[in-house]
Amino acid sequence: MKLNQQDTELGEIINREIKQSGPMSLSSYMALCLTHPKFGYYIKSDPLGAKGDFITAPEISQMFGEFIGLFIAGTYQALGSPKKFDLVELGAGRGTLLKDAMRVLKNIDGLLPAMRLSLLEVSEPLIRAQSENLKGFNPNFISDINQLDDSESPLIIIANEFFDALPIKQFQKQNGKWHERSIGLKKQQNGEELRVFGLAPMVLPDDVLPSELRQEKDGAIWEVNFASLRQMSEISEKIVKRKGAFLTIDYGYGMTQAGETFQAVEKHQFTDPLNRPGMADLTAHINFESLASAANKAGAKVHNLKTQLEFLLQMGIEERAIALIKANPNHKEEIGIAKNRLIGEKEMGNLFKVLCISSKDLAPYPFINQ
Repeated sequence: MKLNQQDTELGEIINREIKQSGPMSLSSYMALCLTHPKFGYYIKSDPLGAKGDFITAPEISQMFGEFIGLFIAGTYQALGSPKKFDLVELGAGRGTLLKDAMRVLKNIDGLLPAMRLSLLEVSEPLIRAQSENLKGFNPNFISDINQLDDSESPLIIIANEFFDALPIKQFQKQNGKWHERSIGLKKQQNGEELRVFGLAPMVLPDDVLPSELRQEKDGAIWEVNFASLRQMSEISEKIVKRKGAFLTIDYGYGMTQAGETFQAVEKHQFTDPLNRPGMADLTAHINFESLASAANKAGAKVHNLKTQLEFLLQMGIEERAIALIKANPNHKEEIGIAKNRLIGEKEMGNLFKVLCISSKDLAPYPFINQ
C-alpha cells in the first residue's frame, strides 16, 4: 500500500513501525489491523450484516442459534442439571446466536436460574449490541478467558467463527528451507512505498515442522495459529478442572496441510489484505487437527470432528425447517434458502467444521456415540 493520503491512519502507523523496527510478522500485522485500540477493525465498528462486511450463521437463520441452544441444554442435562453452571460465548457478535438459543433454554427446568452468562468480547460496538440483545440475562463481559473466576461449577463454552480471526504466522519453503513470511516496505520507481510480503532470513528447524509438510515443494506455505493453540489449551484445562464442554464452529480443514488461506473481506468482497489496514476483516482457515491435539494434551476428551452439515442434520434442521415453514408459509422460500446456505455442500455445509471437547466423563449430543 502506498505511503500517501490514500493509506489509512493505521496503515501509516504500521509503515512507521516497519521503518523503525524492520519487517513485521504477519501475526503482529493481523493483531494491529483487528484490535488496535483506536483504529482496529473490531474496535471501531459493527462489521456484521448486510451493511457490514460479512454475515455469520446466526444472522442467516434463527435455526442455527436454536440448535446451539439444544446443544447447551443437552450438555447441561448430561452434567446432571447442576444448580450452578457458567455459560460462556467467545466472540458473540451481536448476541444473535444466544438470543435465539435462549428460546430453547428457557424451556429447560432449572437451567436459566442456574446459569451465569459471560461473553468474551473486545469490540465496544458489539458489546453494546450484545447488551441490548441479552439484557434480560445479565451478561458479564470479559476480554480474556482467564478472567473467568475459579468457580468449581461446570462450564459450557461455545464459539462460532472465533478462532479464524486470531493472528496467524506463515512460513514459506524456499530452496528447500522454511522461512517465516513477514511484511516489509518496497520502494517503487516513482518513490512510493508499498507493503509487501518477504521472507525472514532465519531458517525454521526441521524438528518443529509437521511431518506432513516435509516433502512440500518450494513455494509451499504453512500457516500456524499459536494464539488459537494457546486459547484451546487454556479452555481445555478449565473444562477438565471444572467439567463441561466446549463447542467451536469455524471454517477450516481437518488435517494439517500446506496452503495459504489468509484473506481479507470488505463489504462482502475479497480484497488485498495489505491494503487499507483496519478497514477489512482478516481471517485464516482453522487447522482443526492442531486444535484437537492441543485439547488432548491438556487432558480433555476430543470428540470426532463433524462438518456443519452433519452437525445440523443430526440436530434436526430438516424437521425444524418444515415446522417453521408450516408456521410461516409466506416465508417458505426464505427459510429454504437459509437452510441451504447453512448445510449446502457448496455453501457452509462442508467448509465449516464442528469440534467438541469435553471432560472425560461427558459425551454431549450429538457426539454421544463416540
